Amino acid sequence: MNFLAPKLHLRLSQKQILTPGLVQMVSVLALNRLELREMINQEIMENPVLEEVNEDGVTAESYTDEAFLKKETEKVPETEAANPFDEFDFGSFFSQYLDTGAERAASSEREDIERPSFDKFLSSSASLADHLAWQLSVSICSETVKKIAEAIIGNLDENGYLTATLDEIAQSGNYSTEDIEEALTMVQEFDPPGVAARNLQECLFLQIKVLDPQNTLAQEIVAQHLKLLQNNQLKEVARAVNRPIELVKRAVDLIKRLDPKPGLRYNKIEPRLVEPDVQFRKEEGEWQVFMNDDDLPQLRLNPTYRRLLSRDAADRDVRNYVKERFTAAIQLMKNIEQRKHTIVRVCHSILRRQSDFLDYGPDHLKPMMIKEVAEEVGVHPSTVSRAVANKYVHTPRGVLELRSFFSESVNGPQGSEMSLQSLKRRVKQMIDEEDTAHPLTDDQITKKLGDEGIHVTRRTVAKYREDLRIPSTHRRRVKA
Repeated sequence: MNFLAPKLHLRLSQKQILTPGLVQMVSVLALNRLELREMINQEIMENPVLEEVNEDGVTAESYTDEAFLKKETEKVPETEAANPFDEFDFGSFFSQYLDTGAERAASSEREDIERPSFDKFLSSSASLADHLAWQLSVSICSETVKKIAEAIIGNLDENGYLTATLDEIAQSGNYSTEDIEEALTMVQEFDPPGVAARNLQECLFLQIKVLDPQNTLAQEIVAQHLKLLQNNQLKEVARAVNRPIELVKRAVDLIKRLDPKPGLRYNKIEPRLVEPDVQFRKEEGEWQVFMNDDDLPQLRLNPTYRRLLSRDAADRDVRNYVKERFTAAIQLMKNIEQRKHTIVRVCHSILRRQSDFLDYGPDHLKPMMIKEVAEEVGVHPSTVSRAVANKYVHTPRGVLELRSFFSESVNGPQGSEMSLQSLKRRVKQMIDEEDTAHPLTDDQITKKLGDEGIHVTRRTVAKYREDLRIPSTHRRRVKA
């Protein structure tokens, strides 16, 4: 029997393939309003099929033929195993972006509700450590694991890489190997993907596990043949993994889209201008969510390219190019709409839990975890994290970060739960009302909280005071 004879085998398997469109969907969700506007303007410049509807709604040619759009998009070869947007009704969505804009202009003129003035607010950017510490504060884990995770976050460089060894972290608190590994795994699952890696190889590997966990070929290339890839020796890579060069190129395309320095995006020390992405407004006794997208470019498909899709109007290469551009344009508009859909759903979930905060003030902020909102919305916790990161909301109580509504719980009066932020506010209030000649010690604050039914340790009070950047008792004392 010839064991080396060629054979044909059929094998059925399921794989989750992350297409460029889905990569774009994740990226668009993480953008705030200013970044999204910049990204849309860039796409308009690069894709001739996309165009912006001007202010009076007049464009070069009226194009409201939704049937034509459906016909042309059906011609485009299907490149995804499953379209994640099928559950949404984009019929009305496409009619918005294919019309002349006159109807939208008329509807905006009819709206008589006074909108808030969304001025630009000067804000210091959140650092990577702040972003990770917030995610840690609303994660569920043991106190030991949380302390280790804090140590890991404190030992990240500006690029997001872990600079301390696990042995050094273990010795700092006499932690067990199991607890350290659990803490490291937890931090490495935070946003941004690839954070807390110990080298470039692990950083890229972690991102692939998040973006395309079923892409074992890309994982193998990064894990074993990264040096060949860095030298662009794709043929040698294909030979080493024993796979066709076409499959290797697809895996390499994914690897090229990864971020080798995931922490830099959050380590900008210069102040930045921010604009609220959403507004919380009360109407008829109910809190409502309104997206602030008035001055975002309104996109539609350029009708002049319609003729180029005709067999008689252009050659095959031109038609294929135009189809590709149409597909990219439609995907972008879907991703923008999906971003809006996700943010609105997350905000509705926030409002259901934090309406008392908006009605009565910060002392009524309730504990709220990322996982709880993710389960209600039906998405992964990292999706919620991206949906609220670096985004602001206009409320009657000012412009707030969306993530400021999240807070872990602590034991409140009579055994009830209260948010950590409310407890910190109570500590700050006690210190603000103290006699400056005889400031309160941490022990005295602990006892006062105990009298109110809030049982915490002196060490915890000291930590909260340090988090609030309040000096010690000795430094607060004012001599008469």
